[in-house]
Amino acid sequence: MSAIVKPENRYHLMVTVWLLVATAMSSPVSAEQPDTAEGWLMKLGPALNMTSYRGVFVYARGDRISTMQVAHRYHNGQVEERLVQQDGENGEIVRKGMKVFCVLPDHGRIQLDQIIPSGPFAEAFSSQLVPISRWYIPKTLEDDRVAGYPVVVVALNARDQHRYSYRLWLEKKTGLLVKSHVRSEDEILERFHFTSLEITDALRDSEFEIQLQGPAIQRILQSPATDKAKQRMDGWRLKWRPEGFIPAAAPGAGQGRVVAFSDGLASFSVFVESAVSVDMPTGASRIGATTAYMRKVEVGDRSFLVTVVGEIPPSTAMRVAESVDIEDAFVVGRHKP
Repeated sequence: MSAIVKPENRYHLMVTVWLLVATAMSSPVSAEQPDTAEGWLMKLGPALNMTSYRGVFVYARGDRISTMQVAHRYHNGQVEERLVQQDGENGEIVRKGMKVFCVLPDHGRIQLDQIIPSGPFAEAFSSQLVPISRWYIPKTLEDDRVAGYPVVVVALNARDQHRYSYRLWLEKKTGLLVKSHVRSEDEILERFHFTSLEITDALRDSEFEIQLQGPAIQRILQSPATDKAKQRMDGWRLKWRPEGFIPAAAPGAGQGRVVAFSDGLASFSVFVESAVSVDMPTGASRIGATTAYMRKVEVGDRSFLVTVVGEIPPSTAMRVAESVDIEDAFVVGRHKP
């Protein structure tokens, strides 16, 4: 399936998406502490980019756990960061501005431009594209501590059954996200948190250089463009999607085949492509909060594969996939991997 990152590769790299796709904000982070949940959310966007730190974080999806070492800074007008996988297979990713260098000796080739943002780390969230209070109920909870830092806890409860709820732990001085949960009612589907953290401007240039041996894959990141995403739905359309989800990105996986949608917090992507000759399993699968739903569509004598992947409930993913209407089979089918 050419348009989708293999599940094992997607799992190992999903934890890095928030560090790889966020575009640097131009306004500095305010030192003043907000007094509302909405105020803390506004502080989070700039903090994701402009706070400098090093640390180790753990990311758990279902029974799968990954540990990453990270260094991050805003330097000479651009975001720089380096991530190193701490367990299992080797992996290292370095970002400087919009350039990403990836060395994964044990994974083979990874197509970074096909990885879709997920959760509160998506660029749509940090850019505040839509008022998320229309789809979630924000509320501050009791203060806490994470990795030695005092934090404020913000709950974002979904207003309908088509999306999950979130809980965010934000460091009080900077607003940096240091812990998060993705929740379905009382079940925690995904967990992210720093186990060690040092918020500091004293980061050396050497901390942002590739150190693993092996061929490096380079990609140039592109900011999501709603108009571009709409143009990518050539030959097909969605007859239904959850209220509030708008086209937010069109990753470079072939014109007319993939569009990402976001409500400002969660996101999902729809892939439409000619079905391969080998039969693909259809139906839903889920790892943590990430659902993948696949169905085949017959249009005349042609077969197409529709896949919905994102941080949405399985019932929502199924309904989105079932609503895909292929209007022009020639337009959809002419694009090759």
